[in-house]
Amino acid sequence: MRKFLPLLAASVIGGTALASPVTFIERAPYDETGINVAVDQSALRGVLSPDDLSDLVEAGRRLFGTHFTTLDGAGRPLATQATIPTHFKHPREIVFQRASGPDANACTSCHNLPKSGGAGDFTANVFTSEGTESADFDSVDPQFSNERNTNHMFGSGLMELLAREMTAELHAERDAGFAKARETGQPVQVDLQTKGVGFGSITISPDGVIDVAKLDGVDQDLVIRAFSQKGVIPSLRMFTLNALNAHHGMEGDERFGAAMTGEVDFDGDGKVNELGPGLVSALVAYQATLPAPVAVPFDNPEWNALAQKGSEAFAEAGCASCHVPALPLHSLAFADPGPLDTAGTLTQGDVPEPAIYDLSKLDWVAALPRDANGDVLVPMFGDLKRHEISDDRTSHFGNELMSQGFVPRSTFITAELWGVADTPPYGHRGDLTTLDEAIRAHGGEATASRDAYLSLDQETRDAILTFLKTLRMPQ
Repeated sequence: MRKFLPLLAASVIGGTALASPVTFIERAPYDETGINVAVDQSALRGVLSPDDLSDLVEAGRRLFGTHFTTLDGAGRPLATQATIPTHFKHPREIVFQRASGPDANACTSCHNLPKSGGAGDFTANVFTSEGTESADFDSVDPQFSNERNTNHMFGSGLMELLAREMTAELHAERDAGFAKARETGQPVQVDLQTKGVGFGSITISPDGVIDVAKLDGVDQDLVIRAFSQKGVIPSLRMFTLNALNAHHGMEGDERFGAAMTGEVDFDGDGKVNELGPGLVSALVAYQATLPAPVAVPFDNPEWNALAQKGSEAFAEAGCASCHVPALPLHSLAFADPGPLDTAGTLTQGDVPEPAIYDLSKLDWVAALPRDANGDVLVPMFGDLKRHEISDDRTSHFGNELMSQGFVPRSTFITAELWGVADTPPYGHRGDLTTLDEAIRAHGGEATASRDAYLSLDQETRDAILTFLKTLRMPQ
């Protein structure tokens, strides 16, 4: 038995009051279904009113903390963790396992440090494999899987908006190069740069062939993929659908439903229509509106003075060349589905118009600094670019045996440092317990900065660590 609770919030279009797209459900104590919200995806279009967005975010918050049960559709006896819908060769009898999953009851099982939406301890590590699209996978052996620690999701809406703008700018530079090569009949070198971050260059011939030999830190399609430690996922929506299937055995209809797979119960768990697009939208809205971590001064004036010295030393050592303190963001209109959502997620072509979440109306966004152009400065201490981070001399970050998304084993996207003070352990496996250890483990492109840090006197190194300890999660 369940009771639908009416909401007071309503949208107004053309003088007509419309009911909120969200319904909260009160379930009887004996009803062990986990999901207790319903979301009408057809009502999510255009700029959402503050009340409707608030309801949608609250629905997403509840879903993020929901312990999914088999009554919801938890488990996937016939489906692998693959991002592409794939059947196991042989049905799995166990609902949960640590290898290929499902390995968690709720999103907050892993994203919980220091609170919902945060990072995860080493005990929450997961195992992922490149081969799950085509083969059974149930091993934590490093020959077949990579162990990964949990990233926090705070500020992720701003990160995706940055990725969208950077992608659009790179595409515009490439397209201008096409036009110039056709016009001049000569090869054109295009230096790719967006928001102060360089991504190498491409050379375009008059016949449209692109030489990508000097491309750096981004895929050949020039799409900035902000999410995952390898930087291979372009949107919160795709990240959410991937995680729901892999970690919970909860299949989103937009990827695993009959329209995409020809089956109403692709994972063979006896539950159809496990997650409609409205529920996925609520989870996206919740994550997209999580406040950005910011620098928080200490109560101790002497520590603040030391942190200021550390900030300057951090830049002088070259750390800020990748861990860029802030990137400028022009638009705060978060569209869902977004322009980087493609097949396997709901796309902008699948809806009459996307929903728009105006992040500028959020108090924490209004408090962020702006540059002379009026753009919001997103203080993430990252560059949304991939870098080779290990070498033969310093190999800690390059000892995985499996690639991911065709990204080399020694290459990772720059880890954003906002919130780093509150999100130990460190490294992509969470096997480094201190920030000093994490800095010392840098190799590859970060060798010069690492060596500069090591050459400093102990007091200056302590100052850098003190500065990093000011980069706190939202309180």
